Amino acid sequence: MTKFGHCRLILTRHAKSSWDDPQQPDHDRPLNDRGRRSARALGDWLASRGYEPEEVLCSTALRTRETWEKVAIAPLEVRPHLRLEPGLYHATPEKMFEILRSANEPTVMMLGHNPGISEFAAMLPARVPLDPEFRRYPTAATLVVDFQIDDWSDLQPGQGSVLDFVRLDGRT
Repeated sequence: MTKFGHCRLILTRHAKSSWDDPQQPDHDRPLNDRGRRSARALGDWLASRGYEPEEVLCSTALRTRETWEKVAIAPLEVRPHLRLEPGLYHATPEKMFEILRSANEPTVMMLGHNPGISEFAAMLPARVPLDPEFRRYPTAATLVVDFQIDDWSDLQPGQGSVLDFVRLDGRT
């Protein structure tokens, strides 16, 4: 087993999706224009701060995959391994813990959905961000949290230290 000594999670809710076709299955909804803008802005934000994932754990829903595709356009120095995870589609916090504990790299980005992602985010750090929108975890919200653990399999609730929390709504 590889020992990292330090792990970082970049936890992102998918960007804003389109509701243009009310008959479209939820899993197949794409991003809307605002969502595409916010996902691109998120990629630039991550790159500007050096938050670069080595592994991406992404729900199989179209809106999460498109969010990652737009984030990945940014000038990232690292090209991470993308792992599409069907279990992240509307996952519970417990399922998210299970999937994250299986990660293979020290810096992981996880892309998922509410309500599970907001509950999961609140369980990770010792102290949650003061941002009034944190518990709602709006679309394209991203938490960056560090853990002093040797491997993801050691992850427990409440161990993290928040580095950043950002909300990018794509309205600009």
